[in-house]
Amino acid sequence: MIKVNEALPNVDFQFRKDGSTVTTNTAELFANKKVVLFAVPGAFTPTCSEAHVPGYVALADKIKAKGVDTIICISVNDAFVMDAWGKSQNADELIMLADGGADFHNQTGLSKDTGLFGGTRALRYSMLVENGVVTQLNVEAPQEFKLSDAETMLSQL
Repeated sequence: MIKVNEALPNVDFQFRKDGSTVTTNTAELFANKKVVLFAVPGAFTPTCSEAHVPGYVALADKIKAKGVDTIICISVNDAFVMDAWGKSQNADELIMLADGGADFHNQTGLSKDTGLFGGTRALRYSMLVENGVVTQLNVEAPQEFKLSDAETMLSQL
């Protein structure tokens, strides 16, 4: 599993912007930036939709006021699902990033096999990334939601 002071792997991602699918990579998203990245096991799932994303939506201004350039929600879903979920969550201040092939999560060791639920999925976590290097990492235990919430991240900034 990736650790604090390690660089993120360079992988490709997709997200939707202004009706188009944008393909980007780790370098473009994280170079020379302070980024809060949080991951959820699945879009439209209960804890993710009722607590995790809403917390970051509600505290986005306070998080950005601490010098954060970008807040990214990432999941092993496609860009269309992430876009629709972001719209349903009023997540205008967040990038809803798709790790469709789970490349990022597999390379960072932050993935899990959920079997019939959806196959390979992201663990629930949050991290602070500065210029592509992890400076804070909060990984949840299975079935937990105590460390990766927006309030905890805000207190760590």
